[in-house]
Amino acid sequence: MTAAPEAGSNKYVALAAMVFAVAMTFIDQTIVSIAVPDISGELGISASAIQWVINGYLLSLSAFFAFGGRLADILGHRRMVLIGVTIFAVASALCGATPTGDAAEAWLIIFRVIQGFGAALLFPAALAIVVAAFPLQQRGRALAIFFGISGGLTAIGPIMGGWLVHYTWRAIFWVNVPVAIIAVVLTWLARVNPAHRREKLDWRGAVLIVAGMALSVLGLQQASSWGWASWRTWLCIVAGFAILVVFVLVELRTETPLIKVRIFKDRAFTIDNSVLFFGLMAFVPLFFFASVYAQISLGQSASGAGLYLFIFFGGFVVAAQVGGRMLDSGGARRPVILGCVLGTIGFALWARSLTTLDEGSQWYWIVLSGAGIGFFLGPASTDAVNRAINASYGEVTGITQTLRNYGSSLSLAILGTVLLQVGRDKITTSLTGLGVPHTDATAAANSLTSSTGAGNAAQALPPSLRDQAFAAIQRDYAEATQVAFYGMAIALFVALCFALFHPGGKVTAENFSDDTRPGGAAPTRTSTGGNDGPRDPPAEPA
Repeated sequence: MTAAPEAGSNKYVALAAMVFAVAMTFIDQTIVSIAVPDISGELGISASAIQWVINGYLLSLSAFFAFGGRLADILGHRRMVLIGVTIFAVASALCGATPTGDAAEAWLIIFRVIQGFGAALLFPAALAIVVAAFPLQQRGRALAIFFGISGGLTAIGPIMGGWLVHYTWRAIFWVNVPVAIIAVVLTWLARVNPAHRREKLDWRGAVLIVAGMALSVLGLQQASSWGWASWRTWLCIVAGFAILVVFVLVELRTETPLIKVRIFKDRAFTIDNSVLFFGLMAFVPLFFFASVYAQISLGQSASGAGLYLFIFFGGFVVAAQVGGRMLDSGGARRPVILGCVLGTIGFALWARSLTTLDEGSQWYWIVLSGAGIGFFLGPASTDAVNRAINASYGEVTGITQTLRNYGSSLSLAILGTVLLQVGRDKITTSLTGLGVPHTDATAAANSLTSSTGAGNAAQALPPSLRDQAFAAIQRDYAEATQVAFYGMAIALFVALCFALFHPGGKVTAENFSDDTRPGGAAPTRTSTGGNDGPRDPPAEPA
């Protein structure tokens, strides 16, 4: 029989509840970047710690997503949303309560990681609830709304952060608490089906994937401190990726694996996830790089940096809606390819314009970049969910979100390291050329790693050189940021190369046996068009 929405549930209330639930996770991907100077200034934590405050959250998201997806299937999607929201809200409150003194650094990083863990529990379950609440013919539009609104809420992070830091940076964490309360109330009102499956959890796989991702990102991010020639850097990188290879081999031999690796036999599913992996290398890191660029190179306030990033969503939200309709009418191939093309061009032209230090000349490319991401993000994610054969929604969303966030975390670590090294070298060279002693020039360059601003870095220099030094720092940091943006454009080009091999077609129907309903669902799916591997039998008439 054809799949139907969950009995007794209100699909639109469920959609609203899940948007509120994930809103916190999207906002927190951007809001902290704006507040970094204030956090660093008040707590006096190190530059490397500040980087971990940003990427620790993202790494925890990626490392625990598959675990969260499987746990949602076992315990129930509604239950995991409520647990995840609670963990996230409590960790947010404790981040805001970070004490001053020696304990501040460890306290903030630990609770940021716990925030990411809470988000990893709630997000796969939330997305699975939306998928299961809507019939196939309406799902593309529903998920376009889900990703469009929740993705658009990412823009609120910089704007809200710029406003809240005028009072206290702690408020950027406390604001999550009332949002969490609304999410919990709406989740109860939606009467979401609490169905779940009784099966073992793959703890061995969970440990391997967490260890592999953590070590690989640790090595790449710490390369800026340890150096690329350090044995510690390469030990972490090689060991991390080696453990991930072991994880795949173990999963292939596990009866009930954390990730069903065989799902990747489906060509379209593999292409969708490849696009998400490389495409998200541009999306999430963008907010950190662009916000710091706006404050250092453009000399804007935190509020101004938030408005600079808001322009991006002018293209993103509109394209997300159009892309969802294109998915519903003809499948994912066209919006995914179009999005990757526009994103590649947009980020490349945005990168080229960064050194003009003229915000107005960048607007067209910022909007174009946002449109590119908006076109492919929802369709690729939805198509991946629809294509996965003999897997539950929790499992599939866990896989897609793991790859998306791991790609983002790797990109932030790699491009962040490159940006810092290029920026330090350029700024040190420029200041030395102005006659600044090498020691002072190096100190000024290093101070930028904590995003304190070009003006603050220049204050440590002789008064006669401050104006020239300020201009040099702005220009050099813009050139370093340009390298990172070109890196993101390259990542989108790689995503485009994968997208061109998408077989096309769209899923037109799905079946559920009596014991595989949405909520603990392991659906079979059929599609029209494309040549993406073995298909399940045609769906029975409704």
